[in-house]
Amino acid sequence: MNLSALHCCVLIPTYNNHKTLRRVIEGVMEHADGLDIIVINDGSTDETATILAGYGQRIRVLHNEGNKGKGFSLRRGFQEAIRLGYRNAISIDSDGQHLPSDIPLFVQAAAANPGAVIMGSRDMEQAGVPGKSSFGNKFSNFWFKFETGITLPDTQTGYRLYPLGPIKHLWLFTTKFETEIEVIVKLAWKGVAILPIPIHVIYDKDERVTHFRPFRDFTRISILNTYLVLLTLLYYLPVRLVKAIRDKGLWEIIKREALKPEETNVSKAVSLGFGFFMGIVPIWGFQLMVGIPIAVYFRMNKVLFLTAANISLPPLIPFVIFGSYKFGGLFYQNGVQLKTITDLTLESINLNFAQYFLGGTLLALFAGIAGFGISLFTLMIFRKSPLAG
Repeated sequence: MNLSALHCCVLIPTYNNHKTLRRVIEGVMEHADGLDIIVINDGSTDETATILAGYGQRIRVLHNEGNKGKGFSLRRGFQEAIRLGYRNAISIDSDGQHLPSDIPLFVQAAAANPGAVIMGSRDMEQAGVPGKSSFGNKFSNFWFKFETGITLPDTQTGYRLYPLGPIKHLWLFTTKFETEIEVIVKLAWKGVAILPIPIHVIYDKDERVTHFRPFRDFTRISILNTYLVLLTLLYYLPVRLVKAIRDKGLWEIIKREALKPEETNVSKAVSLGFGFFMGIVPIWGFQLMVGIPIAVYFRMNKVLFLTAANISLPPLIPFVIFGSYKFGGLFYQNGVQLKTITDLTLESINLNFAQYFLGGTLLALFAGIAGFGISLFTLMIFRKSPLAG
């Protein structure tokens, strides 16, 4: 199947990439079967406009009034592709890191998976990949998995094939680099399949110009992820859980996660120990919000983690707080010392906050280590670890 059968066009958002733009366009022309190439010039101040004018009617050019951002350009490209009646659109960066010769890989994958987003997955461990890019990608992959339940090796790639039907009904509000995260999260929430394929990538430090501003854009991505995580916790995670319960049954899900026969005793003990730690550490109201993503990222046993974290259930909270305060008193004392748990009030904790916080942190560490040790010892007695043969 070719691009024509897919009703596909190619989107090239560009901003001040005059060194590589011509090579990218001509490479796309070679592999796009003469279909529409839509270049979105995001207010470039270099030779971009002159380069684009040289192609005449062979490409479609959209000019933004000023530098609006990559996300704005992508969204404008989507709108133009939809207006022209295309069903799919391939986006490719203009900085030369992507090879147009990989376009047939997207065509093949899209033909085998109609309606799916096809993500070009770069090898982020190869020589020449900037360290900040590798770290940022891992960070993005983690939050994408938390927000959607889908594991992807490269969520920050700009080389993608989008199905335009679902995008037509998306509400997108971001305008910079974070749009590429927003769009795939919201498509995943709509049940659109997202599939990675390996692609080639080139990082030529003498030629490539990146407009990613680490502090500012990383902050914008973090704010977006905060918003998406809140939506996930309040709506999409419960929806996924209800669906899983409906399909498999609650008890079966809990039993399967808790038992996991392929899981080692050490792994189970780590999950329990971490649960005890998070249940006591003095960040009340945020313990599960912090603990669950960490447990998911490190592939801990979520049932065992949550079970152990319930050491701080409401009836036990006063005892945990008083125990933290007393434990802290072994190393540091301030304020009026409390003699019994009946002396525990919000005012007394405020007066002794430093002692309580230090004690809570140390007690959480102690409980986590002790929980790990006791759990591992018990499991070694009653359960044969898979690695033991």
